[in-house]
Amino acid sequence: MKLKLLLLILAAQAAWLLGTVAVQEHALANGKVILLETRPVDPRDLLRGDYLGLNYKISDVPVNLFSPPVKKDLPVGTKIFVALAPATNRFYEVAKASTTKFVPPSGGILMEGRTAWRWNLTNSIHVEYGLERYYVPENTGNPSGKLTVQVVVPASGHPKIKEVFVNGKPYAEAVRNAGP
Repeated sequence: MKLKLLLLILAAQAAWLLGTVAVQEHALANGKVILLETRPVDPRDLLRGDYLGLNYKISDVPVNLFSPPVKKDLPVGTKIFVALAPATNRFYEVAKASTTKFVPPSGGILMEGRTAWRWNLTNSIHVEYGLERYYVPENTGNPSGKLTVQVVVPASGHPKIKEVFVNGKPYAEAVRNAGP
């Protein structure tokens, strides 16, 4: 009886792990791929190692793009839906935002994020999408050059980082070529 229970628990854990991987891979394979502008920050997490802290142009959403209109002082953690549309420079930019889910304009995509506190003197609301950290090999977290991020946005609206580029080259290649 105890052996059957142990095997059942192990099978449930394995199924959960495989299910999680399958969901993530499905999102990466079937989501829309977009390119975002970013600016790096070089932090370090003692438990997880080096990562790039990424701050996106789409993270500061002007209050005049919200429909219905909102005040600048939305509570931290408020769910925000942001429609992104391709700009003339290949990157996606904020077209519209709301605190309720809506259908994005033709050619656009809808991403879900949450408001975050950030000292901001502009008339905008800071939104985090879950794309703000990109873990990298040890001692490679301070690249020099322009960073861009390729993001996959599945139908759920929860984006995932597919690739980070430094001066147009994949991150691993750019860091390898930079040398010690």
